Amino acid sequence: MSLANLITPAALADRLDDPALLILDCRFDLAQPDWGQTQYQTSHIPGAFYLDLNRDLSSPVTAQSGRHPLPNVNTLTSKLNQMGLTATTHVIAYDQGRLPYAARLWWLLRYLGHPRISLLAGGWEAYVQAGYPVSHEIPTPRPGDFIPHVQNQYIASRAEVIAAPNDPDVLLVDAREPRRYRGEWEPIDPVAGHIPGAVNLPWTELLPPQPYRERWQALNTPPREVICYCGSGVTACVNLLTLEWAGYPPGRLYVGGWSEWCRHPKP
Repeated sequence: MSLANLITPAALADRLDDPALLILDCRFDLAQPDWGQTQYQTSHIPGAFYLDLNRDLSSPVTAQSGRHPLPNVNTLTSKLNQMGLTATTHVIAYDQGRLPYAARLWWLLRYLGHPRISLLAGGWEAYVQAGYPVSHEIPTPRPGDFIPHVQNQYIASRAEVIAAPNDPDVLLVDAREPRRYRGEWEPIDPVAGHIPGAVNLPWTELLPPQPYRERWQALNTPPREVICYCGSGVTACVNLLTLEWAGYPPGRLYVGGWSEWCRHPKP
């Protein structure tokens, strides 16, 4: 696979000693929030630091927010700088292998103004299956000096989501599985259904080598501005990633997603 921001396990294994790399382990399980941290402490790619979806890649949930609000910019930047992030660092992110948590970090770094990030193709599972080195040693913090430049154009507000169905130049996309989109099943949030005007393009149907280009072309021809959402701003990042792989301009994320939308009175 030759997508620009994917790196193969072989290519990563050849660069494990490269001081210009920052490897970040994003493994997580929504049903078992401590699972990723436990797995990391047991075994990880040598030199990798760990970022937790709930503690590092999100801020605390409030009465008004969705389940994974954006992390505080200064808090996340400080954490990344303790791992050695600079303006020229090449970040490599990985999760179990299906991309959503690594894609959340990809999106967050883009939002902070640090576009030099690659995702590990096949994630941890592909790396281990290929027989490359692993470690249980926690790396020593190292100084970084990255200064964020927040890119607010990557975010869609609730007001913009409300207006989207009446704008022929905007496409609102729900990344959740079809049953949740149709309101037939809701395992997490208190209300079932989807945001009015949204079309469904499940993130799981866009994972390589599935025909993500064809799926986006069928949905977005002629091209429109794309706003993506999911339950809480995590898996929709896979849609935004594959949207760019398909050759479209960057889309925007409605961070709160369905979990925020359904907490408020209908517009």
